[in-house]
Amino acid sequence: MRLDFIRGLYERGGPYASVYVDTDRSSEGAANVIQRRWAQLRERLAEEGAPASALDPINELMLDPVWAAPGRAAFAREGEVVLTEPLAHRPRRQTARWSPLPHVVPLLAQRGEHVPHVEVLADRAGGDVAVVADGQRRELTVEVADPDRPLQKTGQGGWSQANFDREVEEGWRRNAVALAEVVEKEAHGIGAEVVVLAGDPKARALVTDYLAKDVVRRLTVAEHGSRAPGADLDHFRQEVEGACRAWTDRRCEELLNTYASGNAVAGLTETARALRDRRVGTVLMHDDPSSTAMMWIGPEPTQLSTDPAELAAWGVEEPMRERADAALARAVAATDAELWFVPRLESPDGIGALLRF
Repeated sequence: MRLDFIRGLYERGGPYASVYVDTDRSSEGAANVIQRRWAQLRERLAEEGAPASALDPINELMLDPVWAAPGRAAFAREGEVVLTEPLAHRPRRQTARWSPLPHVVPLLAQRGEHVPHVEVLADRAGGDVAVVADGQRRELTVEVADPDRPLQKTGQGGWSQANFDREVEEGWRRNAVALAEVVEKEAHGIGAEVVVLAGDPKARALVTDYLAKDVVRRLTVAEHGSRAPGADLDHFRQEVEGACRAWTDRRCEELLNTYASGNAVAGLTETARALRDRRVGTVLMHDDPSSTAMMWIGPEPTQLSTDPAELAAWGVEEPMRERADAALARAVAATDAELWFVPRLESPDGIGALLRF
C-alpha cells in the first residue's frame, strides 16, 4: 500500500499520542463502557508523559456519537488530533502510546490494502458505475438512449418486426458503447486494478466487447447483481470483495517471488540502510501484532538505524529509541515507497525490501 494518506502526520513533529479503542456502540450502555475504556487509556498516556493538551482533543472524539464505529484509531499531538480513522472491526489490541513517532502500523495492518477498482451494474438501458479509490467512493449513472426508443423486443411479428428488432438492438449497442467508454475512462483515471461487471447477461457481453483490452485483463464478470429497483446487492458486494482479495493475494505472491529471486535486501538493518539511500521500492513486513522490535531514529524520516553510532556518524546529535515498525512507516511514506504486509518472509526480523536500484 502507498502511505500518502499518513504523510501529513509527520509534518508538525512529535511526540504523539497513539490510541486504538474499541468504540462499538451496538450494545446498551456502550457509551459508558467506551468512556471507561478511554479513561484507562488516558491514564496510561498521562503516566507516560502525555500532556492534557494532547489528550483533551481525543477525549472529545471518543465520546462523540457522531464518530461511532466498531473501533477507532487516533493520533494527536499538543493541541490537536492530527489524524483519526474509523476501524471496520474492533482493534486487535487496545493501545495507548506516547512516543516520538505515531504508532501507525496497527492501523495500516487492520486497514488492509485498498484496491482501486470499478464496480459496474449493466442492463440494456445503460449502467450504474461506482469508482472506488483512496478510500473514497463515487457513483454515476450512464444512459444515452432516446427515452422514446424501445429497448424490448415484442416478438409480435408483422412486416416491420425485423426493422423494429434492429432498432431495439441499436439502442442496446449505443448504451453499451457509452457505458464501456465511461468504465474505461474511470478505470484509467484511478489506475484500477480490478473491474467487476454484473447485470443483464446480454448487456454484460456487449459492454465487454467494447472495453479496451487492458481493461478486459482486469475484468471480473460477476454472477450476481442487478439494476432492478430494490435488488439485493449483498452477493454482488461479496463478489467485488472476492475479486479485490484475489488481486491482493496475487500481488503479494508476485512480491514474495521477486524478493526471493532478485534485487532485494533482508533484515531490519539492511532495510534501514536502503531506506536511508532512498533505494527502496517496497518494504515487506510480516504482520506480527506482538512485535516489540526497536531501533534508533533522528528528526528526518530517512534517519533510522539499529545502531545509534551509525546515526551519529550521519550527523544525528541525539538519536531517539523508537519502535522499528513506526520508524519504517515514516521512512516509507517520506520516500514514496510502498508497504506490504505478507504472511511469511525469509528474514530474521520479518522485514525485507525490494529495491529500485
